[in-house]
Amino acid sequence: MRRLLLIALFMSPIVNAYQTPPAELQALVDAPRGPLFRLGPKHGTALLLSLPGLPSIADVAQPELKLAGLRLNPKMRSQSRFDFASGISLLDIKTGQSRAVSGLPKDARIADTAWSANEHWVAFSRWGNQGVELWLLDIANASAKQLIKEPLNTSSSAGFSWLSASEQLLVQLAPASSAPTAPATPTGPNTQDSQPGSKSQIRTYPDMLKTQADADLLDWHLQSQLATVNLNGEIKKIAKPLTLLAASASPDGQLIFTQSLRRPYSYLLPVSYFPQTYEVWNRQGKLIKTIAERPLQDRIPPGNDAVASGPRDFAWRNDQPATLTWLEAQDGGDPSKEANIRDTLYQQAAPFNAPAQKLIDLAWRGASVVWGDDHLAIIEESWWKTRDTRTWRIQPGQPEQMPELLFARKSEDRYADAGDPVTSKNAYGQSVIKQNGDAIYLIGEGAGPEGDRPFLDRYSLANKKSTRLWQSQAPYYEAPLAILSDAEFISSRESTSERPNFYLHTGATVRALTAFPHPTPQLKDVQKQKIQYPRADGVQLDATLYLPAGYNAKQDGPLPMLMWAYPREFKNAQLASQVRESPYRFNRISYTGPQAMLARGYAVLDNPAMPIVGEGKTEPNDHYLPQLKMNAEAAVDAVVKLGVADRNKIAIGGHSYGAFMTANLLAHTRLFKAGIARSGAYNRTLTPFGFQSEDRSFWEAKDVYQAMAPFNYADQIKDPLLFIHGEMDNNSGTFPIQSERMYQALQGLGTRARLVMLPNESHSYRARESIMQMLWEQDQWLERYLKAQ
Repeated sequence: MRRLLLIALFMSPIVNAYQTPPAELQALVDAPRGPLFRLGPKHGTALLLSLPGLPSIADVAQPELKLAGLRLNPKMRSQSRFDFASGISLLDIKTGQSRAVSGLPKDARIADTAWSANEHWVAFSRWGNQGVELWLLDIANASAKQLIKEPLNTSSSAGFSWLSASEQLLVQLAPASSAPTAPATPTGPNTQDSQPGSKSQIRTYPDMLKTQADADLLDWHLQSQLATVNLNGEIKKIAKPLTLLAASASPDGQLIFTQSLRRPYSYLLPVSYFPQTYEVWNRQGKLIKTIAERPLQDRIPPGNDAVASGPRDFAWRNDQPATLTWLEAQDGGDPSKEANIRDTLYQQAAPFNAPAQKLIDLAWRGASVVWGDDHLAIIEESWWKTRDTRTWRIQPGQPEQMPELLFARKSEDRYADAGDPVTSKNAYGQSVIKQNGDAIYLIGEGAGPEGDRPFLDRYSLANKKSTRLWQSQAPYYEAPLAILSDAEFISSRESTSERPNFYLHTGATVRALTAFPHPTPQLKDVQKQKIQYPRADGVQLDATLYLPAGYNAKQDGPLPMLMWAYPREFKNAQLASQVRESPYRFNRISYTGPQAMLARGYAVLDNPAMPIVGEGKTEPNDHYLPQLKMNAEAAVDAVVKLGVADRNKIAIGGHSYGAFMTANLLAHTRLFKAGIARSGAYNRTLTPFGFQSEDRSFWEAKDVYQAMAPFNYADQIKDPLLFIHGEMDNNSGTFPIQSERMYQALQGLGTRARLVMLPNESHSYRARESIMQMLWEQDQWLERYLKAQ
């Protein structure tokens, strides 16, 4: 009878009303969320931001502008946003006591927060009825109030930040004017013109400008009036309104670096590639210097190691009053050119009259810089093609000093990762490297054969040796968050059955700061284990196996199983075999992941390793399909051997690149009885200038593109495939037409398929109704093609 009902359901006429899944899946969607933990800079107080339930489809369906890669709320003069905090409380770190915050309106819709350097105040933005409001929280009194009446412009940033260690804020105000309107009657065609010249590998982007009216509307939304605001709400405007992408104050708070747009714009590229002007202003509104004018970046060379020519990645040096730094390519940004030096890091101090100083020449691309003082800064360089990365120490106060190599490894080698420098706030309220004599502190994931075990090290800059101060121990996964002193630090601790909570370590004493309850106690006892197994060519793989509470394979027999995966590229087979994650992480039964199906009695194999390896001159995707099939065969064999899965009742699924993988596995194997593909891409001719980590164009690697595209092999798919896709997907390459055309191919070929397009949803789904529909679709699909068989 059950089988007949399911068949009748899927053969019934199309119903467009939102569906709700069984109660056990609904409970996951409506499980309590949060709160979020935001530690203050002095580590004395933490914000606890309470989170409401998911937004409704009515919220998500509000009008939205799509301009040059931005998604904007036209009413709020802001980037689109649907997830807010609804309340704030304060946690005292020493006592563990919490205080409620007064003065907040009901359903506060809190967006961004920022601590003052002295930890006396928190500035935060709230979405009100007439725009984005700036609010101030007094920590001593635990009270909040609206600071100014003028709305913020948050179209390209949070719209506010603290000025140095002072008690003033730099804000971006929304000028009072009406948005331009497009003419009702076209004045002519919209044209684009390609000129002969150097090649440029532009990937496919959604939401591009289409008309001159779009460009005018973008300008209006990005128009911001810079100003300072004190704690009394007094506003002092700075300069004229700018078409602003970003603004940042110098550490001493006296100068403002701005990044603004200028015409002409592009119909092919997002806003980050548009012509930009980089300027420094003082707080009195005087232009101090135009640092650089960058042209349209429409001719960036191909390759993942390619960058724009000219200065890039401007930032203030955190340990100096007002010194700008930037990277500049020495090879024209072209990785195909032979060059001993790829990038150079420069600095220039205010008033920017002296020539820029070279800090370090890099053989690869500059990746990150962490500042300490005149005698210490740490810079990382990397080269994607070889997966090499190196970490250097420089002395920015003495640029003539030779850099010192601290670490070198393959970026894929997680076991060799020495960790990241711990920072603390300096007199300017900026983050700088925390030092202890000649030593610094490092926090890392501690990856190893037993899984991730986060650590805290003291690292001697003199002898370049690390001393392990602390490391996470079973049965917990615990990660240091902040060092209070040499004997004190705060951590986040979790176990398979305990959600993350925060702890204070003082010597050998450990005290809980929070006691957040389990969000889904009905699934507290699900079973979890890390399994390892080899694939046919000897590469070692791993996965996380979840089983329902109380299940026993010997007594209960194999279960229907959902596998959920995401392929990743490697240049080294041995490093592809490294164990990932930790067996002691919290069993987070999220509605977005495959673990939700545990509530319906399925076994789940989450994140089975799907490495695609290309060593030496061979690129990973040159042998994508044979390796993908080996990965899947090894995973299936492993769970069948364990006795937890029936070989004839396994489904495969994934999101985005995992959806691409799902379609390929159904096209080239019969390992799975059904597939679930969410928000994927299937026709690689629609992404001709690279996808995922593939940096060759279609015309450079036609055979690879054709072989990897499951659309080309749709006639080989014999098992049912469910497609789910957001109608407003904003991810590069996964345009909704990808799922529509793949479904159309299967429908025309007579293959069982279903297409579900979620209105108003992007690459990730946001509305409660959409999430419920997604779970209902997945549940019905698996019930029919796994359980009912």
